Amino acid sequence: MQVPAPFEYERATSVDQAIGLLERLGSSARLVAGGHSLLPMMKLRLANFEYLIDINPLHAELGYIKIQTDEVRIGALTRHRELLESDDLAGAFPIFRDAERVIADPVVRNRGTLGGSLCQADPSEDLSAVCTTLDASCVIRGPRGERVVSMEEFHVGPYETAVGDDEILIEVRLPRRPGHGSAYEKVERRAGDWAVVSSGAAVWLADGKIVDARVGLAAVGPNTTGIPEISDTLRGNTPSEELFEQAGAIAARSCDPNTDQRGSADYKRHLADELTRRTLRKAVERARS
Repeated sequence: MQVPAPFEYERATSVDQAIGLLERLGSSARLVAGGHSLLPMMKLRLANFEYLIDINPLHAELGYIKIQTDEVRIGALTRHRELLESDDLAGAFPIFRDAERVIADPVVRNRGTLGGSLCQADPSEDLSAVCTTLDASCVIRGPRGERVVSMEEFHVGPYETAVGDDEILIEVRLPRRPGHGSAYEKVERRAGDWAVVSSGAAVWLADGKIVDARVGLAAVGPNTTGIPEISDTLRGNTPSEELFEQAGAIAARSCDPNTDQRGSADYKRHLADELTRRTLRKAVERARS
């Protein structure tokens, strides 16, 4: 039986108190909400912390979805189930419901949070690809106040984020623009598993042309959650199968997958190509409707 190393447990009752605990305890402490990523790593002794700060009581403060005219704001402790079941969020950004339907299982979706998923910074994580595709910004709060960073700035590298030892991710902001459509596709070995490859796409149409587009991949390397070359290729053009083929080819050559038990590197590049085409096709259909 695998058990974590001994640790002290603290239960935060407010964001400010949690920040105060982090400031006092430093790098020896880690926040825990759903715990579905952190606790397995602690059981395997891949991560060891002297203190765990439980922030589940902060759900009332940080568990929300606010649909506004120019943006959507989502609290970092909003749970996967809440993201899945929000009709307002699906209306604004259908990619969220697509992704949440294929994330883990009901047990994980009932406890896991948006902030926990992003802060894990796993290159195979679905919501990191979704938020990058939607050009999200992350609001980080610490003893010195709040700061807002882009998703590109937020994810410093695999399993590493811009959140300091005494800071908390409190909110994700998603800009809204007219003519939007988005979609998410995932290939997995079994339902709820980590992706073999997944792709998210978002497009914005005006007068029948693509005025902006973003594609993000997961599980095919550390730097594929945003692919600027695809955006440059699509922008200003009329949607077509030929255009989607170009985007798929760029996705395949931009990724750097490993051969493992989920498939060969060549197979994953093929999936990156195919899923990019599918998500762009569906995103355009949704934007038109």
